[in-house]
Amino acid sequence: MHPRNLHNEYYNFKELSKVNPDLEKFITKNQHTNELTIDFSNPKAVIALNKALLLHHYQLQNWELPEGSLCPPIPSRVDYIHHISDLVANKNQPIKGLDIGVGANAIYTILGVQVYDWQMVGSDINLKSLKAAQKNIDFTPNLTEKATIVHQTDNANIFKGIIQPNDYFHFTLCNPPFYTSEEDAAKNAKQKLTNLGKETTELNFGGQYNELWCNGGEALFLKRMIKQSADFKSQVGYFTSLVSRKENLPKIEKQLKKLQANYRIIPMEHGNKKTRFIAWSYTKSFDK
Repeated sequence: MHPRNLHNEYYNFKELSKVNPDLEKFITKNQHTNELTIDFSNPKAVIALNKALLLHHYQLQNWELPEGSLCPPIPSRVDYIHHISDLVANKNQPIKGLDIGVGANAIYTILGVQVYDWQMVGSDINLKSLKAAQKNIDFTPNLTEKATIVHQTDNANIFKGIIQPNDYFHFTLCNPPFYTSEEDAAKNAKQKLTNLGKETTELNFGGQYNELWCNGGEALFLKRMIKQSADFKSQVGYFTSLVSRKENLPKIEKQLKKLQANYRIIPMEHGNKKTRFIAWSYTKSFDK
């Protein structure tokens, strides 16, 4: 994990359950290590843990998710924020970021404000998600001063209609839909549960349609984002996005080279999981 990440060590479940008592009923002892833990295949337990992390470490007053919404793992989400901070470091002016696909959890918008005091704008096409995101912003006074939630009314566009003529964003970030269909998502969810030793016929994706899958999946979504980003090359310092599937990188890099954008692939590790995000710019270079 990033050296500034607070979650490099084991969770202090006793402290976390103090700020979110709902977590306590999910805490058990690992039979092999005798350490306190939770069942990470239980969506309610995962939500309770991540809510506790937000309240304990990031000074939120409250945080709620509608039934079936994507629950973000806070340690990996804040890692992305720390790496973006490295990109936009040494700025003397206030930093402003755009969170594409803010979702009901509004996690990147929240962490951008609470960790680095950035001004954040979160956009989404889903009105139900936007309503929940705004509610999560309104729980905490500091967020209401620094975060703005906006509706993307045009499904065909990612930046147009959100970035106004006089706007400048130091960065954009995105956790794109990574499955090509509901069937693709179901297959992956079932495999994850099998790996955890769980047998179930009911699969809880923990995410809405636009959060988990779209036509063409991650690769096509990112190619479209890159193509549309060229129209806003002077209004954004660094465009960035998570890339969950390594095999998508060649297609993404080809698109960036075609548009003559500077880019860098930045690796991230969370336990045994390796992932990455890609950053590109038409006006900025990347330090070697």
